[in-house]
Amino acid sequence: MRDGEISFPYPLLYLRELRCRRMKKICRAGILVAVVIVFAGLVCMQYRDQNPQRYEGQFFDCFDTVTMITGYADSQQDFSEKLELLQAKLVYYHQLYDIYHTYDGVNNLKTINDNAGVEAVKVDAEIFDLLKFGKEMYDKTEGRLHIAYGSVLSLWHEYREEGLRNPLQAKLPPQAELEARAAHIDIEKVILDEQSSTVYLADAQMSLDVGSIGKGYAVQKLAAYAREIGLKHALISVGGNVCAVGERADGTPWRVGIENPTLDSEKPYLAAVGLSDGCLVTSGDYQRYYEVDGERYCHIIDPETNMPPQYFASVSVQAEDSGVADALSTSLFNMEYAQGVSLVDNMEGVEAMWVGKDGEIRYSSGFKVYEEK
Repeated sequence: MRDGEISFPYPLLYLRELRCRRMKKICRAGILVAVVIVFAGLVCMQYRDQNPQRYEGQFFDCFDTVTMITGYADSQQDFSEKLELLQAKLVYYHQLYDIYHTYDGVNNLKTINDNAGVEAVKVDAEIFDLLKFGKEMYDKTEGRLHIAYGSVLSLWHEYREEGLRNPLQAKLPPQAELEARAAHIDIEKVILDEQSSTVYLADAQMSLDVGSIGKGYAVQKLAAYAREIGLKHALISVGGNVCAVGERADGTPWRVGIENPTLDSEKPYLAAVGLSDGCLVTSGDYQRYYEVDGERYCHIIDPETNMPPQYFASVSVQAEDSGVADALSTSLFNMEYAQGVSLVDNMEGVEAMWVGKDGEIRYSSGFKVYEEK
């Protein structure tokens, strides 16, 4: 990606249900698509016509998505060393926030879930602070961001995965089972003891799921770490979570495209925003979904209905903090526009863009589309 080009939140295509359609769309737009070869290692490209020198690196071992980092450094070796540090840091957060796997010597979210109703689990500050933040966002969004919603989300996950494996046999979770699972989502039963740094789930059938905030929270931490190790001008993209560290080396904002949720459109992106020490996160129904009887059911589930919401095709949130942007993109996707824009207007430093099912685009009052000067 050269200076002046648009960076996409999904630089590489990894979701199996989108792979063919997105390749067709992106090729039509004339954008070079890199092919991901899934193996350990880093790919770095030096743009020798830039001063200072600009590099890119990517890896595919965190949060089930592609991470791409673009930045300026004194040399390729300098950038590669920093990239390795950033990768190791993101792996650390991935392991902490993983609800599916255990790791030697690590008490993570799966450890907490496995001990629901049994005992409190001592955790690192990075988990404790994330869950504390999640409870705060639960209050701010009136429950539309729900980290204790794991029992319901896991059921949807099971049916979605089975539907993707066997499309002709795809089914919806039974309403009775959804309601039974929803009886175990009381966030007040997530007991955080700051003094002992422990987490206890007081309901044996409840579970945590931080999919709506974990990646964004980790990206914000990664951006702070990038500054610590001397990467002053960088753009971090972890799936749909994009965070700018400073601006480009020439002092102009990073230009980030907002993807068109209509996959077969001739227009691959709907708008671009300029980021300097800011973040952009998009949630939508076009990335992770399955179909039942010709109807699309996305991975985002509304705690009010226990069903995927039908208000929008995508919601993009621009904010100073990636964790906040991640939490709000999910929450706003679960709200009608009037409720969502009211929430945004009452939060400092937050703007949003809504794309309706019919393609209508609406913005919050301070949302600014990037224009080259």
